[in-house]
Amino acid sequence: MAKKAYRKVAGGVVAARGFRCAGASGGLKTRPGALDVGIIVSDTPAVAAAMFTTNKFQAASVVLNREKIKERLTRGIVVNAGNANACTGRRGMADARRMTALAAKLAGVPAKTFLNASTGIIGRPLPMEKIEKGIRLAAASLGNTAKHGDDFSNAIMTTDTVKKTVAVEFMIGKTPVRIGGSCKGSGMIAPNMATMLCFLTTDAAISKPMLQKALQEAVGRTFNCITVDGDCSTNDTVAILANGAAGNVKITQLGAGWRAFRDALAHVAAELARKIVLDGEGATRFVEVRVVGAKTTSDAERVATKIANSPLVKCAINGGDPNWGRIVCAAGYAGAVVKPELTRLWINGVKLFAGGMPAKVTPSRLAACMKPKEIFIRLDLGIGKGEKRVWTCDFSREYVAINADYHT
Repeated sequence: MAKKAYRKVAGGVVAARGFRCAGASGGLKTRPGALDVGIIVSDTPAVAAAMFTTNKFQAASVVLNREKIKERLTRGIVVNAGNANACTGRRGMADARRMTALAAKLAGVPAKTFLNASTGIIGRPLPMEKIEKGIRLAAASLGNTAKHGDDFSNAIMTTDTVKKTVAVEFMIGKTPVRIGGSCKGSGMIAPNMATMLCFLTTDAAISKPMLQKALQEAVGRTFNCITVDGDCSTNDTVAILANGAAGNVKITQLGAGWRAFRDALAHVAAELARKIVLDGEGATRFVEVRVVGAKTTSDAERVATKIANSPLVKCAINGGDPNWGRIVCAAGYAGAVVKPELTRLWINGVKLFAGGMPAKVTPSRLAACMKPKEIFIRLDLGIGKGEKRVWTCDFSREYVAINADYHT
């Protein structure tokens, strides 16, 4: 579906019909009154799909959600920021269950139909008195206005500097359908599962298997293609609820309807993924690394990811230095088939390397290619048809300061 077919709408996770949400302050964050607990509720039973971190150390919420996502129907999600509830043993699991049980009770639905997520510092037990205060306040203020959507987005933030929310309307056949989403993430961001928290809602009528397939493909195109610092979190979760309130012909198999939904979901996910990269801790520049001409797609992914995660490359970009040597160096140790004599490199359309040596570029043009705030790196390995795109950002002094000061 063409990009112009998507109409932006307000509301984020409550843009889709039949959803309510809220954000409240339980006192988990250090800033007084800061929102830190959020709830999403579907007014009618929904089907859910999710993807989770590949880190072997998984937060209690991830372990619990892997179990609950198997349920036939889901009614809501409860989230807290300020504490990851990761590496917290049996108590962590009990607290995660306690969170979902209370949120579900206040929403008037079975506990087994509620998912949960946590984000923040690893290794500390949840302060359940504060968590429960936040859940009660959020449950008492559920609604479907744009402010409710903004409050939820603000409640899930940690080191984020801006809220991240997107919603669109599109057509499935002759029926208008909506997908909305909110996510958080600016550090500890790496490819290989969605490396942040992301919550999506849709009023599309779609079966659970088709929803899961659409989510996997959308994540593969977007969240699995971003990196800020190469660190994969313990809590990464992407979850979507679909309640069928739009009234479209239910999507139960592959076809035009499913493709329209999948593409719209990928569009929303891409917008959110881009917001994460733009809000990377201390980031000043958005960077796209596109590797083409690799022997295989896997080779292209190895090279693109290695370049995108290279501290030397990211520091050079921060300084506006067109140091192409760092880029080809990273490609050379990525573990892929690389032939220097066939490799060509461009930054913002300016060819810098070809045939195993520097390309002829005037100093002024060389300097100009690094001035924009968006940097597009294209590396052609000249071997095959494999290609991969990765989005990242630069490393600044502020990145070091943020993570040096982030206490445990």
